[in-house]
Amino acid sequence: MVEGNISQDKFNCSLCLDLLKDPVTIPCGHSYCMSCITNCWNQEDPKRIYSCPQCRQTFASRPALNKNVMIAEMVEELRVLGATQINLKQRIQEREKKLQELRETVNSYKCSAQTAVEDSGRIFTELIRSIERRHSEVTQLIRDQEKTAVSRAEGVLKCLEQEIEDLRRRDTELEQLLHTNNHIHFLKSFQCLSAPPESTVAHNITVSSLVSFDDVKKSVSQLKENLEDLCIEEIENISDQVSYFTTVSDELRTREEFLQYFRQFTLDSNTENEYIRLSDENTAATNTDTVQQYPDHPDRFCGYLQVLCRESVFGRCYWEVEWSGDVGVSVSYKSISRKGQISECVFGCNDQSWKLLCSDSTCSFWHKNKCTDLPVVSSSCRIGVYVDHRAGILSFYSVSNTMTLIHRVQATFTQPLYPGFYVSKGSMKMYCFIR
Repeated sequence: MVEGNISQDKFNCSLCLDLLKDPVTIPCGHSYCMSCITNCWNQEDPKRIYSCPQCRQTFASRPALNKNVMIAEMVEELRVLGATQINLKQRIQEREKKLQELRETVNSYKCSAQTAVEDSGRIFTELIRSIERRHSEVTQLIRDQEKTAVSRAEGVLKCLEQEIEDLRRRDTELEQLLHTNNHIHFLKSFQCLSAPPESTVAHNITVSSLVSFDDVKKSVSQLKENLEDLCIEEIENISDQVSYFTTVSDELRTREEFLQYFRQFTLDSNTENEYIRLSDENTAATNTDTVQQYPDHPDRFCGYLQVLCRESVFGRCYWEVEWSGDVGVSVSYKSISRKGQISECVFGCNDQSWKLLCSDSTCSFWHKNKCTDLPVVSSSCRIGVYVDHRAGILSFYSVSNTMTLIHRVQATFTQPLYPGFYVSKGSMKMYCFIR
């Protein structure tokens, strides 16, 4: 066993200064490449004296050259190690370059995120201020209307009070006139007191016209609903943009990596077919084989054993399904028909939907009514569904101890996607939640 460090220089030929090739050891103990020492001694043939180029020891006859097997093996190992070392250094340089690029990307990502936070904060602050200004404007409009209406009402009140006072005075005068014994005075006063006085108050003034702000409340409530709907829609778009921006590889491999995009979905009871019953807080669907008495609804699938989820897919989403029997795991546009021909309504039979169809004996993928046969998926496994809406990626996985890709498609999604499920006759339950 050789102890200590082995220097490559010790195995270099002193003639070519490179690692020994076909090493030979001459009688003095020094080693050379067979070709190098042969060429050297060929030049000394005329003198018939052969010497060692290093120690100058001479030999009366030309020594026979035999390959030193042990040195040859060590030199070969050094050569392999040298090549390995060069490869390692190259890989280190590549990794260091990648590391530096990743650090720069992370720093850039942090700066970009901080800028986005600050900009969004500023924009939301401006939005809040704008809403507060509109609030102040609406409040001022109401107050101005209140002031105008109250001022008008107070004017009417004064007129009414004056008119009442005048009427009471005239009533008193009439009462006195009725009991007078002075006939001449009666005749003189009758002409001016018998005609009723004209009213100075507008007859079209009503109490209801002065106190109704119901329309204002309805308008503000409608504005609130519109803003909330707009916020939900725009937040989905923003989430799509944020989730699409990434600094690492898009390739997800482990379940933990997929679960970072996990989203909980609930089945929409307004869409379930009359043979399907929902349970477990609308996360499970069962084919009952009997008609359920559901109210009519325009979103309900009629004639097709299907159900859609309430929530849409945006950005990157992942969910899992446990299944048995004969089921289809789908994504679909909400605009898919609920009544009509198979090509219009059934998941996977049109350009509105994509479906993975699984049973104990078959597995296939459907889109535009075209079938792609796939290897059978074990019913003991869950199916994981991953969607990157913006990138147009739809992937189905068999989930057990590992993530096994069943099928992946590249598409262009032009509308929001909704998870959907086909629950054929004889199916048991289907879940879309992670236990």
